[in-house]
Amino acid sequence: MTQDWARLAENLLEENLMSRPMYVGIDVSKAQLDVSSSPTPELEGPRLPNTTAGIAHLVASLRPLQPSFIVLEATRGLERPLVRALVTAALPVVVINPRQVREFAKATGRLAKTDGIDAQVLARFAEAVKPALRQVPDSAVQALAALMARRRQLVEMVTAEKNRLSRAVRSVRRRIQAHLTWLTAEVARVEEELDQAIQQSPIWREQEDLLQSAPGIGPVVTRTVLADLPELGTLTRKQIAALVGVAPLNRDSGTWRDKRTVWGGRAQVRAVVYMAAVVAARFNPVIRAFYQRLCAKGKAKKGALTAWMRKLLTILNAMRKSGTPWRGIVVQHA
Repeated sequence: MTQDWARLAENLLEENLMSRPMYVGIDVSKAQLDVSSSPTPELEGPRLPNTTAGIAHLVASLRPLQPSFIVLEATRGLERPLVRALVTAALPVVVINPRQVREFAKATGRLAKTDGIDAQVLARFAEAVKPALRQVPDSAVQALAALMARRRQLVEMVTAEKNRLSRAVRSVRRRIQAHLTWLTAEVARVEEELDQAIQQSPIWREQEDLLQSAPGIGPVVTRTVLADLPELGTLTRKQIAALVGVAPLNRDSGTWRDKRTVWGGRAQVRAVVYMAAVVAARFNPVIRAFYQRLCAKGKAKKGALTAWMRKLLTILNAMRKSGTPWRGIVVQHA
């Protein structure tokens, strides 16, 4: 099967179809990889197994074709081995939010959904949208992100078990309590691993100290940013706000003007920025003064909340970009 797919790629080279840009879409599932291209559907071939051998064969076949974009959907981590292999081969890969791709499919009339169709839609999406290429996190950042994700899962389980404990009958209460004890110990073990990972990296230690110089910023915020927002400090304030999902978006039509709303973005980052902003509104003089000014102007509480989250994120972005701690940058943003 993989030999047949490789022959398809060779045919493209023999037929001199390399004169125009090629956009590749790959639908990743647990067992298989479906591949399509645009505007050359000849690249569509048999499914490849989502294994080390299948990934290696796919990368080897794509490398001589020099595609302009390779687009995949984020699939809860299933795409990571393929992404790593494509990045190692210096191929231009972009991981896209599945919602964006599904909305694109609906807009282009592709209502049916199969793995093969999804690969075709991804290729068409790459050709039409040409999404911006961003640096893919290295293995160390991915490992840190995995630890942070596991910590979030454990904390959610602790909260759920505590809620059950208050309503449980006596016969199961002891079992819930035992599970809570184990979960609490597991959270501590994961946090210890996170501490070790940070301490073993001089760059991460420096970045954590830099960000924690801002009042209201603690280790959970800094480690979430390091793991899940590596773009912090490399983008403009508007770009970083949009990436996290705290940038107000217009919803206007004709003479009708709707309220500005926020949506999308990286939920895990937005959640910790929200908690940090709540703390900063009490202890951070810049954020507190900013919040008070908004309230004095009659700003709705929800709008003020989003605004001070965006303000805090802007400050953190500037701190990391300039390498300047809180005391040195506070005057600029006050």
